[in-house]
Amino acid sequence: MTNTLHFACESVAADGVRSTRVLPFVPRRLIVAGWTGRNAAAIQHHIEELQALGVPPPSSVPLYYRMGAALLTQAAQIEALGAQSSGEAEPTLFFADGDWWLTVGSDHTDRHVETYSVAVSKQLCAKPVATAAWRWSDVAAYQDELQLSSRILEDGGWVDYQRGTLATIRPLAGLRDGIYDAAPEEGSIMTCGTLGALPNAKGEAIRPAAEMEITLHDPRLNRSIVHRYAVSVLEVVA
Repeated sequence: MTNTLHFACESVAADGVRSTRVLPFVPRRLIVAGWTGRNAAAIQHHIEELQALGVPPPSSVPLYYRMGAALLTQAAQIEALGAQSSGEAEPTLFFADGDWWLTVGSDHTDRHVETYSVAVSKQLCAKPVATAAWRWSDVAAYQDELQLSSRILEDGGWVDYQRGTLATIRPLAGLRDGIYDAAPEEGSIMTCGTLGALPNAKGEAIRPAAEMEITLHDPRLNRSIVHRYAVSVLEVVA
C-alpha cells in the first residue's frame, strides 16, 4: 500500500529570502532512534521514566528501531488499541527531492506492550508527523537553539508535557549518519529522539492523553512547525 505524505518545505536563500514548495513524499524506510540524549544524565532520566512503567533498559545507546513506513500519518486523528498509549515530540529528518528536511513527529507508543518489548510497542501505533518542514542545511549550524515542545489535553485543559531545546539531543546529523549512508534513498525518514515528560500534580510523567500538540520552533527566524492530533481509543476485546 502506497502511503503518500505531503510537506510544505521551506528553504532560505543566501539573501534570507524564504520560499516554500509542496513535496510529495512516499516513506520507504522508517527508523525510530531511541536513547538519543546527549549526556548520560539525560539518558538515565528517560530510562528511569520508562523503568517506572516496567520498561527494561536499552541494550545499547543509541538504538535504531526499524518500523513499518506505513505507520506514518499526517491525519488529525489516530486510532489506538486501549487507553495506555501516549506520544512524544521528536525532531524528524526525511530525504526528499535530493535533500534532507526537518520536521516534527510523534513516536506514539503502546506503553503496556513497551513493558516487555519496546520494538513491538512502537510498531503497534501510528506515527503522526507534521505537514511542514525546513531544509536541514538551513538550520543545521544552529540546531541546538531549536526548541522542541509538546502539550496534552488533560483534565479539560492544555498543559505543557515536554519542553526543551535540541541541545539535549545528540547532533541530528550524527544520528542520521549512524544508520543512513552518504547516498540515502528517496523516502528515508528518521525520528531522532525526545525529551523527558513533565510530571503533573499527581507526579505522573509519561501518560496518555486524548489530544496532543507537538511543536518545533526556530527562534532565529521566529517560525514554528506545529501538529495537533487526537487519539481515538479502540476497545480491547478478549
